[in-house]
Amino acid sequence: MIGATRTQAQRSGRVRVARLTDLAALGELSRLSHTTLEPDSHVRTLGLPVGTNHVSVFTLFRLPLSGLLPGDLLYVYEDRGHIVGLAHVEHETIRDEWTFIELDAMDEGLAGDVRYRLVQRVLRDASKRGSLRFHVACADRGGNVELFMQAGFVRYGEERILYLAPHKPGPAPISEATAAKNGIRPCIPLDALGLDRLYRAATPAPVARLEDYRQHDWERQGGHWRVPRSALTPILRFADVEAFVQERATGVRDDELLGFCQIGVSKADQPNYIRVITRTDHDPSELIAYGLAVISERTHSRWMELPGRGPRSERGVVSAVRTYESPLDRRLEDNGFAAVADVSLLMKEAAERVTKPALVPAVLR
Repeated sequence: MIGATRTQAQRSGRVRVARLTDLAALGELSRLSHTTLEPDSHVRTLGLPVGTNHVSVFTLFRLPLSGLLPGDLLYVYEDRGHIVGLAHVEHETIRDEWTFIELDAMDEGLAGDVRYRLVQRVLRDASKRGSLRFHVACADRGGNVELFMQAGFVRYGEERILYLAPHKPGPAPISEATAAKNGIRPCIPLDALGLDRLYRAATPAPVARLEDYRQHDWERQGGHWRVPRSALTPILRFADVEAFVQERATGVRDDELLGFCQIGVSKADQPNYIRVITRTDHDPSELIAYGLAVISERTHSRWMELPGRGPRSERGVVSAVRTYESPLDRRLEDNGFAAVADVSLLMKEAAERVTKPALVPAVLR
């Protein structure tokens, strides 16, 4: 159903909601988008996040019905009976945030127009539901950033995607006793205040103001909760999520946390996930090693529970580090990770921010 090239005068396409009968064509378009990432590619996509030599993005953001949630939006651009464009957006209901997962189009000279019309349709339909915040992460090529900025998005950050290949040796296993001695423990709801302070200490104020995490957001850590956000956040829908914190190894619990580690142990054919936030004056190497050790343990246990399985199949681990979080990327590289891509983070708010009344110094004129 993927059509041939036509001139602008001949094209008369329309955007519509995807149907069940479109899944085969959508799967093919998605596969082409994620396996032809060379500069002369005939498909335009978000470029998330790396090529097939490292991690197959098609396995991360795939389209079978098992991967779709009730709040997802799936639109296609149909031109004379052929599917030439795809937009897939997921809706996180608690914070009412929408994330563009896929935005693909056959690059026949009008791919930019096709993708722009898809974005506008998504924004229009989501706004009818009262949606307030939209997110997207994309590679800065193929007109991706310019496309979303034309639609009212603003770029507020950049992330480096790192990948730990299965054949790379990981850190030495860390026992629970050693972890407790280093102040590492599972995250609990009472850590919300400390996590909020840690996040604001590690994040520039403009970014923290845009992402607008509240204390109750940090109380929901674990159980598929996906705060803090990253370019790879959507893959956590296919993973078991856990969170850990590192505090001062004094035996006394306080609200000042040194580091935070969120892991996602894959339940599908995709890499595992780790995300770390740390204070600039703290070395998170122990926390990273512990997170990787937990992933290894959970993966091994899950594989051993399956009957009739041979040697365990490793999928590697992915992570995302923002530019202002350096030298966190170096600590991950010390544990075997390698940088494979850089992506831009963009966001659009449909509501105006209103400044709270406050006293200001009086000025004599």
